[in-house]
Amino acid sequence: QLQLVEYGGGLVQPGGSLSLSCASSGVTLQYYAIVWFRQAPGKEREGLLCIDRANETIIYVDSVKGRVSASRDNAKNTVYLRMNSLKVEDTAVYSCAAGPWCDTQDFDYWGQGTQVAVSS
Repeated sequence: QLQLVEYGGGLVQPGGSLSLSCASSGVTLQYYAIVWFRQAPGKEREGLLCIDRANETIIYVDSVKGRVSASRDNAKNTVYLRMNSLKVEDTAVYSCAAGPWCDTQDFDYWGQGTQVAVSS
C-alpha cells in the first residue's frame, strides 16, 4: 500500500546533484529498512540502495557507488537519497519502499515515485 511520498525530483544537468526525500505521515520510518528504487525508461525497476534500521547503507548498483548516499532524519520522519555527478543514464523514476529488512521481497509500504531527468 502507498503511504510514502517522495519529493525532490526534477530536471538536473549532467554533473549536477540531487537530493530526494521519502516521507510519511502515517508510518514511522525509523522502524523500517528503506530501499530506494529507480526505473529508467524502457528498463526494469532496480533496487538502488537500502538504509537499514541501524542506519547502515547497502548499495546495490555498481554504477552509483561513490556517488550516492542515504540518511535518516527521524525527527522529520524522512529518509534522504543524495546523488552527485549525475549522468544522463541516471534519468529514472525514483521511489522508496519500507520493509522489515533490506533483502525483503515483501515491502509494507511504497511511494508513487518522483521523476528525475538528467539532461543539458
